[in-house]
Amino acid sequence: MSESSEPVASPEDVAPAETVEEKKESRGQLIWREIKGLAWVLLAVLAFHSFVAKPFYIPSESMMPNLLTGDRLVVTKYPYGWSYVSPTIPNPLAIVRNVAFGAGEPWSVTLPFSNGRVMGSLPERGDVVIVTPPGGNQDYIKRVIGLPGDTIELNDGRLILNGRPVKSELRPPAMIPVDANAPCGPNQFWDRQVETGQGLYCRLPIVRETLPNGVSYDTVDDGRSQGDDYGPVRIPAGHLFLMGDNRDHSADSRFTLEDQGLGGPVPWENIGGRAEFITFSLDGTTGLNPMSWFPAFREGRAGNSLRPPKE
Repeated sequence: MSESSEPVASPEDVAPAETVEEKKESRGQLIWREIKGLAWVLLAVLAFHSFVAKPFYIPSESMMPNLLTGDRLVVTKYPYGWSYVSPTIPNPLAIVRNVAFGAGEPWSVTLPFSNGRVMGSLPERGDVVIVTPPGGNQDYIKRVIGLPGDTIELNDGRLILNGRPVKSELRPPAMIPVDANAPCGPNQFWDRQVETGQGLYCRLPIVRETLPNGVSYDTVDDGRSQGDDYGPVRIPAGHLFLMGDNRDHSADSRFTLEDQGLGGPVPWENIGGRAEFITFSLDGTTGLNPMSWFPAFREGRAGNSLRPPKE
């Protein structure tokens, strides 16, 4: 009886003895991947801030009654084109000093001055804009009053444009609620506090101006001040004359750079964008406790447009 032999498997039919494990990322590679992801997000945010829109915080009373300290705004970058002040470039050292010590300095740096704008166009009279003072790197917010070729003059606080007084109308006083961000204290609006059934208010005298293009806006007339008499000054080509709505408490084109003003008409390259609307406003009472945030929101300010109406 013959023996039967087992079939011999060919090498191709033999299954591999070991499975190949997928290569795993090291801890360092995982961290590097996360860093790259965050860097792309940061670049996208900075690009949006530089070329589309950015938030802006009102730090002073110079644009009262229309803007209050503590208002947060949206500023669009594209309406007038882009210039050397458009890019948002963080300053890491300034950020650390602000967070650690409350230094109060700008969180970004400004490129050296460069002539011209990309796809540039002039603002309209009455636009509310952010502006970088010549040689500076911080943003002011002011209203465009004069365009290239205009002659600007102020006589006893009244605005004169190209030899003709701008239409002005005395309006009822503005009643601004007194809070931590609008104290109505001794530095501004002395003795203008009034007690009402709804609480303490700052009662501000209002004059409404109407520019030749029909744009109207309210200004605060707080009596005699250093800037009530100015000019006449002719605005050079490529420059703009800017003023705050709180006329007697605004460092603007009427004042020198040494006096924290804008040093006269500013180059249009220094305009960083146009203020569009208020997103929200805080009264200055927020603390580290999140429960303090909601009571600090001012009512009736979110969504207010900053594009002035035309008559």
